[in-house]
Amino acid sequence: MDLFLKDMKEIITREDIILIVNNFYEKVKQDNLLGPLFAHVNWPHHLPIMYNFWSSMLLGEQSYTGSPFPKHVGLAITASHFDRWMELFTHTVDENFAGEKAIELKDRARSIAGVWQYKLSLSNY
Repeated sequence: MDLFLKDMKEIITREDIILIVNNFYEKVKQDNLLGPLFAHVNWPHHLPIMYNFWSSMLLGEQSYTGSPFPKHVGLAITASHFDRWMELFTHTVDENFAGEKAIELKDRARSIAGVWQYKLSLSNY
């Protein structure tokens, strides 16, 4: 095992999810491709929703209710946006956490991105 990974923390709490979400969206806001797409977002409203979404998805909290996909229909999203989103998301998880939950989080994000791209006719899956 790589010594660096041995020292990395496992994702186990909602605070871990909050750290990932906050760090990820800071990257998104500064990104040349994704930043403009997210310029309209009301961050104080959106971030708690994302905490609930990922805490429910990964930790079984059941704190998220809703349907995220319809809110994204009609946005000028391309496959490049999804690629960049996954790149930033994966990097954010990897720079802060390791272990089974980190792998699961990245796999779930990748799966969601794939389904959404299919629904938006952006992929051949």
